[in-house]
Amino acid sequence: MSTPPGEFYTEERWQNWIDRIREEELDPEDEDSARLLLNLQDDTAIAVAKIITAHEEGEIDEETALAELADIREIVLDEVEIDDEEKLMLVDGVQTSLVCVFYAAEEYVADGPAEEGTVEGYVRAASDAEAEEELDAALGYCAQAGTLIIDGAELDMGLAEDLEFGLVAEWVNGLDSLQTAMSDPEVVEEDED
Repeated sequence: MSTPPGEFYTEERWQNWIDRIREEELDPEDEDSARLLLNLQDDTAIAVAKIITAHEEGEIDEETALAELADIREIVLDEVEIDDEEKLMLVDGVQTSLVCVFYAAEEYVADGPAEEGTVEGYVRAASDAEAEEELDAALGYCAQAGTLIIDGAELDMGLAEDLEFGLVAEWVNGLDSLQTAMSDPEVVEEDED
C-alpha cells in the first residue's frame, strides 16, 4: 500500500508530541521522561525511514522523496513554543539530534551511500572536525556515516560513549534512532495515559 503524499508525517503529529511534553512533568533523569523524548525522536526517524523505503521501492521518485524530507524537516526543526526553559532545552536537544538524520537521508536519496569509509571513520572525523570548530565539516561527516547506516552498515553505540558531549554526540544519537527506524520502521504509538 502506498502512502499518499504529505502522509509520512504531519504538523499535527509533531504538535501532539509537543503538547504532551508541555503537559507532563519532565525530568531528564526519569526513565518515562527520557522515553517520551526518545519516542519523539524515534517517531520522526521512522517517518524519514519510510520515505527512504518508499523511494527505494519505487513508490515515490527522488524529487517527491526530497520534498517529503524537506516538509518533515521544516515541521520538526521549526521553533517550538514552550514557556518552560528546561523543556525547551530538551526538545532542542531532540531537534539537534535530528538535523543529521535529515541531512543523511537527503544525501542518501540524492547520491546514495558514501562510496568509501566506515561509519566509525566518519564519526571519528566528525569528532575531530568539531574539536577544530569546523561544524559544517563535522555535520558532513556525520551525514556520510548516516548514508552508510541507511545502506545497512552498523553504528556501534559504544562509539558514542567515547565522544565529548557536543553536537557530534547529539547527531550520533539521532543516527542511532535512524538505524533503529531503518531496521524496524514501526510507528511509535502516542500512548495515551
